[in-house]
Amino acid sequence: MAIALTEAAARHVSRYLSRRGKGLGVRLGVKTTGCSGLAYTLEYVDNQAPEDLIFENHGVKIIIDPKSLAYIDGTELDFVREGLNEGFKFNNPNERDRCGCGESFRV
Repeated sequence: MAIALTEAAARHVSRYLSRRGKGLGVRLGVKTTGCSGLAYTLEYVDNQAPEDLIFENHGVKIIIDPKSLAYIDGTELDFVREGLNEGFKFNNPNERDRCGCGESFRV
């Protein structure tokens, strides 16, 4: 499968990278934490590792480490505005449960 960005997420990342003045794209991954076990990580990337997997949508590169791919394969990353809040939303078909606070998930 693959990792995908919506147009809204791609626009947001592109604007940020442009303002930042550098960067290859974004790194999407997971870390062990929280009540449900896993949490998403998202950071801007200036350098990629040789083992990184690269997906590209709407002209933006999404960089994934091979260990994280098993948990997030098929995920769509969206950027949403809900009232006064805005942020990235992870639409992951592998999620089986999410903790009450929304910070972690289980596959």
